[in-house]
Amino acid sequence: MGTIALMIVAFVGYLLAYHTYGKFLARRIFRLRDDATPASVELEDGIDFVPTRKGIIFGHHYTSIAGTGPIVGPAIGIIWGWVPAMLWVFVGSIFMGAVHDFGAVVISMRNKGKSISECAANVLGYRVKYILFAIIFLLLMIVIAIFGVVISAVFARFPQSVFPVWMEIPIAVALGWAIYKRKGHVVGLTVAAVFLMYVTVVMGHFIPVKLTGIGPLSTTAVWVIILLVYAFIASSLPVTTLLQPRDYINAWQLFVAMILLVFGVLASGFTGKLPLVAPAVSPAPEGAPPMLPFLFITIACGAISGFHSLVGSGTTSKQIASERDALAVGYGSMLLEGVLAILVIIAVAAGIGMAYETEGGILTGSAAWQQHYSSWAASKGLGSKITAVVIGSANMIGSLGVPVELGIVVMGVFIASFAGTTLDTSTRLQRYIVGELFSSIGVKCMTGRYAATAFAVLTAALLAFATGADGKGALMLWPMFGAGNQLLACLALLVITNYLASKGGYGFITTAIPCLIMAIITAWAVVANELNFVSKAIDPAASAKSVQYWLLAVINGMVLVLAAWTMFEGILALARHLGSNQSSDSAGDGPGGQPVGLC
Repeated sequence: MGTIALMIVAFVGYLLAYHTYGKFLARRIFRLRDDATPASVELEDGIDFVPTRKGIIFGHHYTSIAGTGPIVGPAIGIIWGWVPAMLWVFVGSIFMGAVHDFGAVVISMRNKGKSISECAANVLGYRVKYILFAIIFLLLMIVIAIFGVVISAVFARFPQSVFPVWMEIPIAVALGWAIYKRKGHVVGLTVAAVFLMYVTVVMGHFIPVKLTGIGPLSTTAVWVIILLVYAFIASSLPVTTLLQPRDYINAWQLFVAMILLVFGVLASGFTGKLPLVAPAVSPAPEGAPPMLPFLFITIACGAISGFHSLVGSGTTSKQIASERDALAVGYGSMLLEGVLAILVIIAVAAGIGMAYETEGGILTGSAAWQQHYSSWAASKGLGSKITAVVIGSANMIGSLGVPVELGIVVMGVFIASFAGTTLDTSTRLQRYIVGELFSSIGVKCMTGRYAATAFAVLTAALLAFATGADGKGALMLWPMFGAGNQLLACLALLVITNYLASKGGYGFITTAIPCLIMAIITAWAVVANELNFVSKAIDPAASAKSVQYWLLAVINGMVLVLAAWTMFEGILALARHLGSNQSSDSAGDGPGGQPVGLC
């Protein structure tokens, strides 16, 4: 019953948060207006700027920000105990993550759909714009390169997922054509598309696909090339052709999976088969870094993630048809991502204890959990994360009478599909970043969608194959991504705080406090990483990887310096905004008047 109580309390808490704090932010802080002309309407071009129904853009935004983040993060972060993991997800998503996402969407909508970097130029100055461009470009390049490896790993572990994942593409294209070209009935078409998708899932169970290497290229390298070619095509097409309908289908796939998990928790919980087998708190697991600050870096999506500000100010702000929709899309989708993270925590804290197959037989209870989470080294690998979630989820779904083998396929397709969503969304975001950057420095030939997308894909390919024909070059820089991602969240909150401060009043406090918390956490983590990278670089025992660690130390150090510079500029800008508001108050204008700065 404990797992059921945890789930219900969290879900009710999210509903209350949306209807209280979320609506307070919409009315009193961001002051959303029905009569405002959003960027999607003002700049409509049928390619990137497309006014979209709230339900469809919600699905696109939700799947784009979620990806595999709220799955793999909690699956490893729970090694410090389910209580700190659950608290960070619940509190962080309500007061930090959802506020961060909401703010990024709103200020981008009010700045012609520009990226968070361009928005920063308006409130912090143009030096900050180029600093953020550099940090964002690096992080997106890592994501694009690494997710070829992620999807390859999922396909290798769950070959039954390959066929249905690729069949989503023609289904999505047909759905987009039927809705936008033929003006079809959205509900009926959605039901048909989701039904066809699950038909392919069942078919995938019977026709697993296993790819082999070609010449010097490993299997992973072949998948990386195929996926980068796909990312180029998907990110160059009009958003309504593939990206938006595919994300919309993936959203429904997620909703179905979450419903199965919820009923699985209820069915197994009421029969006493789902006790929490993970420790409540485990502050010092074998080989793990300290809980503080690394819990808050390991669990990003589901609590707060800087990547979300790129999605909100990249693709989403160009498609929202009304300012009022930003509440559901920006704030609500983050809370729903928190729901997913809560279900993942339950799956790996309790579901894995229902049955865990090993070479020596089937383990249950705490023995099953200890087998998988015996140490940091045992649980931190990508395959280990995926396995924990898939097995735990399949066990809970099995309580509903769904065969465990089919449940494994459903979850494998679910994870691979979301990894694909992250890949093509990141490529499109990188295209926007590249286009904005080259436009600002006057290189017009690189601002077109094909040239900018090619640049995004080729730079990711260079990173992927930097270490040879295995396609895993991005793994060199992956250790710095977690802290870098959370650092980006801090900087995005800094931009939003300055935007709110420029409008007068005290609304900026709602983002200034989360910004301060994230600044402390991420600075702590980035410095700890820097010390770790340098110590390993000079360690004779790690001489084989000394070049990698020196590279990590140099890039991580540069990011730290650039972030510190941005924070300094942000604090100065905040002081200017607050001083300007005080001068306006003394002149009789008062806070809450016409916005200054952005818009």
